[in-house]
Amino acid sequence: MPTTKKSTYEFVQQATIVTTAEESAPTTPKATTRREKTMEPRPMDEPAIEALPTEEIWAHYSAARKGKTPQQVEHIRNVLMERHYPLVRYIAERLLQTLPKSIELDDLVSAGLFGLMDAIRGFEPERGIKFKTYCTTRIRGSILDQLRSQDWVPRLVRLKASKIERALQRLIGQFGREPTHAELASELELEHGELSLEIASASAKSMYSLSDKWEDRDEDGSMEKVDVLEDRKSVDPIGDLNREDMMSFICRSLTGKERFIIEQYYQVGHTMREIGEMLSLTESRVCQIHSNVMLRLKSLFNAKQDTLLM
Repeated sequence: MPTTKKSTYEFVQQATIVTTAEESAPTTPKATTRREKTMEPRPMDEPAIEALPTEEIWAHYSAARKGKTPQQVEHIRNVLMERHYPLVRYIAERLLQTLPKSIELDDLVSAGLFGLMDAIRGFEPERGIKFKTYCTTRIRGSILDQLRSQDWVPRLVRLKASKIERALQRLIGQFGREPTHAELASELELEHGELSLEIASASAKSMYSLSDKWEDRDEDGSMEKVDVLEDRKSVDPIGDLNREDMMSFICRSLTGKERFIIEQYYQVGHTMREIGEMLSLTESRVCQIHSNVMLRLKSLFNAKQDTLLM
């Protein structure tokens, strides 16, 4: 029948298509598998890495280093640094409490981040050591190295100063008073002259910023250190008044010529030759008058001192 022949032909054609598809089907997975073997592992997205626990992040970091994928290694290292940034700040704040006020916290944190980066690069999770224990020493050492590089005083001087300070505090706690030079020398097992040299060499001066606040609080109305510096070139009014009073007391028993010589020599600053030209006297005569005045004043002060002692 025509209808039956047509249906049989269609059935045979469909069976041929299915058979062809089944024969070609096994070759497709093999090609896909071969292509997947040649592809590099894709890095995880940043939000996915940050959401993982620290142990899993370290596992991804180790795998990325073994796979030699620099971009993924750098990405995961940045995530680890952000994860351990509070630890760096905590160590920097603890060290800042023992340092001068001129040291900034941000400088310590910056130096500690370099130590954290080195710790991440050298850490091996396979050894079973906690990273916090390993990196704490590296961070603290990096901060101390940065401080030593900026210190203009040699490290040996600092060690001597700390040794003397510890011995001094130990003797104060033992005796309940300030120890003598001989007691401190005996404690340090040094001679008298050696201890003096050690103290002189260990007395290193510290550098401070003149813009620092004089008081601890950082208010706008606080006084800066530059505001309390002594101007040695300026005139001290109290000192001038004291010198004038002393000069008037000294010159009460002097003649006019003697008073003029003393005032011009000590107050104005003229030389003996200049004073002699003003008084029409020779320089030797002015020196003679000056010597006589000094001898009389010396005897007068000695007499006053003996009277006070009696």
